[in-house]
Amino acid sequence: MNELVAVTSGISSSGAGVPLRELVLVGATAAAVTFMLTSLVRVFAIRAGAVAVPRARDVHVIPTPRLGGVGMFLGAVAAIAFAAQLPALNRGFAYTPDMMAVIVSGLVIVLVGVIDDRWGLDALTKFLGQVTAAGVLVIMGVSWTVIYIPFGNIGTLTLDPLQAGLLTVVITVATINAINFVDGLDGLAAGLGLIAALAICLFSLGQLRDLGGDSSSYPPALITVALAGACLGFLPHNFSPARIFMGDSGAMLIGLMLAAASTSATGRRAPNAYGAADVFTLLSPLILVAAIMFIPMLDMLMAVVRRTRAGVGFYTPDKMHLHHRLLELGHSQSRVALLIYLWVGVLALSVSASTVVPLRVVGPIFATGLLVALVFTFLPRIIATVRGTPAPKAP
Repeated sequence: MNELVAVTSGISSSGAGVPLRELVLVGATAAAVTFMLTSLVRVFAIRAGAVAVPRARDVHVIPTPRLGGVGMFLGAVAAIAFAAQLPALNRGFAYTPDMMAVIVSGLVIVLVGVIDDRWGLDALTKFLGQVTAAGVLVIMGVSWTVIYIPFGNIGTLTLDPLQAGLLTVVITVATINAINFVDGLDGLAAGLGLIAALAICLFSLGQLRDLGGDSSSYPPALITVALAGACLGFLPHNFSPARIFMGDSGAMLIGLMLAAASTSATGRRAPNAYGAADVFTLLSPLILVAAIMFIPMLDMLMAVVRRTRAGVGFYTPDKMHLHHRLLELGHSQSRVALLIYLWVGVLALSVSASTVVPLRVVGPIFATGLLVALVFTFLPRIIATVRGTPAPKAP
């Protein structure tokens, strides 16, 4: 416990180069602006005809407006603009191109999403839009330049511009689609975005502390706190029963910003720069990215395999995603969202915490979290078995 207090004290100290108060203000700005603008976006979406009519594979049963991602983007941009005016945070703008790259690429992906939400895009066109947005990140200077390989005595590899660009585009597009794939339940994508953003933000705070406020460590903290605030501000409108959907404009924006923050936090610094001695800590930046996206990526991979085996295109929608299966276990929509929050939170926040808190503290908490998540996942079936009643049906 003393170690945990010591670590927390180090993070909260302004002398350590970690402006927590300012970051909280930035997140609050994103949340407030997103919350207020989303109501206006909802009215606009209805008038513009950007409404999701229920289909056989959908969970919602009434027509619901889309375009919530527009409000989220405007909230995040407002927060970033506010951060640029704060002396304690201007190092994140003065010495790196990351913040402007996120705004420009975010605008591209939101425009692609708005077109898809209103008029619909075929899979190839949408994919090209995602690649374009990822390419903007690369062109503006946000890309992986080093990667750590722990096997075969390879160590840290420095990537040439082509390799760096290709890797960044692949990671970014994969993250965008992972979030987009799971955006099928009220509040799910926004909650996952919030948890993932907080996890990367925690890791970034550890970087700021360890590196004495190095300017390259500011952008990932700023990106994630703005994203977390936008997701938080959107959730009251989107949690079950949703009054508006974020649509592809929002889901793809979350994926893009998470990928940009991960790249900014881990993709341009050799893991041994953190001064850690054990392999886990050396790999923690890469493990963090994997942990944050594990549930969405697993769901996406299962969908691709399932659809390929069925002889249909991997982009063909179905009703067999993770959230659909949890509904079949007998959970309500809101409980499904909370369950997935729990699983992702346990994985992502445990890995993030391990970068600033000793593993002997994080380990038992992680194991307990997994056990709790497992019990709550199968709780409807457990209760039915104990009572001797039929297995619950999806509501």
